[in-house]
Amino acid sequence: MFAIEEKQGDLYFRIFVQPKSSKNTVAGIHGDALKVKITAPPVDGAANAMCIKFFSKFLGVSKSSIEIVSGQTGRNKRVRIILDDTAVDKEKRGKIKSLLNEYI
Repeated sequence: MFAIEEKQGDLYFRIFVQPKSSKNTVAGIHGDALKVKITAPPVDGAANAMCIKFFSKFLGVSKSSIEIVSGQTGRNKRVRIILDDTAVDKEKRGKIKSLLNEYI
């Protein structure tokens, strides 16, 4: 089951990446991960870079706030959204959680 973890204010969740798709989109749930289709091929980190760019737009956070913490060379990845304790980030945290929970 897909879950969003919160540790020290940051959000963590798992994604399953399907590279070389016709468009960038969230395609539902795959096991315990959010299934993400991206257009980039799985070569030289292009898929990871596209994942970061996609989630930046999708979640409304800067690219520097998104980190792939595990699974850099595979389809199963763990993503970290870096947020601090400011009022703006607390509001973003709630919006991000509700947006991601729409796919549960």
